[in-house]
Amino acid sequence: MIRHWVEAMRLRTLPVSVAGVIAGTGCAVLLGSFRAAPALLCLLFAMLAQVASNFGNEYYDFKNGIDSKGRAGFRRGVTEGDISPVAMKRATYCTLLAAAAVGCAMLFYGPWWLVIVGIVIMLFALAYSAGPYPLSHHGLGDIAVVLFFGVVPVVFTCYLQVGSWNCLHVALPVSVSVGLLAANVLVVNNYRDMEDDAAVGKRTTVVIFGRRVMAVAYLLSGVVAMALMYNVWRMLPLCSLFAPAMYLVLHFVTWRLLVRAKGAALNPLLGRTAVNLLLFALFFLLTALLV
Repeated sequence: MIRHWVEAMRLRTLPVSVAGVIAGTGCAVLLGSFRAAPALLCLLFAMLAQVASNFGNEYYDFKNGIDSKGRAGFRRGVTEGDISPVAMKRATYCTLLAAAAVGCAMLFYGPWWLVIVGIVIMLFALAYSAGPYPLSHHGLGDIAVVLFFGVVPVVFTCYLQVGSWNCLHVALPVSVSVGLLAANVLVVNNYRDMEDDAAVGKRTTVVIFGRRVMAVAYLLSGVVAMALMYNVWRMLPLCSLFAPAMYLVLHFVTWRLLVRAKGAALNPLLGRTAVNLLLFALFFLLTALLV
């Protein structure tokens, strides 16, 4: 039973939410404003919000008839009968409540309007798969990931530590870069599921544009992400160039595997893409500490 819930959390994808907070903290460190407490709260909030989104995705895709038994992707507990739909729906909203509680604790370090930001984030966690126009079903999932796994966590993690918007000249380019790398995790997921998604009318970007185009987009996203941070790299010591160099090597190797793999063989590449992003964020933080 516990194993099924752990599978539903999709731990392979959690590095995506963790990376955004680490990168945002790296921005704060670079600006000389690191604060441990708000950074940890942001980390916990991001992880809870992603788990809630994963739970919601499993529940609402089952409810809408999107998932099928024996799919090439990771096992879906509700679809396979391991977890009841009622239990999954309850877990989704309980996890969102836990995230809301953590968000309220952030008010000790920031203004009242952070409540609005938190509400928007939690609505997105549901709107990705639920509602009259699920974002993931209409080719908008990639944009949503750039915003809510890149721009939002990086910028607001940095803002809470710095205490002003003077951080944007660093946080904004880093946030877009992280968002592009995070979107690649979704590309791998949809790359694997293209036929299954097309059969049930789920129009992901891979269904719309095809595998060949999205494989090129995957490769270019990594290159563009590193280029967007050009001015940030100039603020760091020369050894910081190890971070983009390391990422690009790992990214290219993963891309080569992506274009050759099919079906379930793509599952490890989803986790690998997420880990590449996490390693990049960690090395960015480490190089910021050297300034």
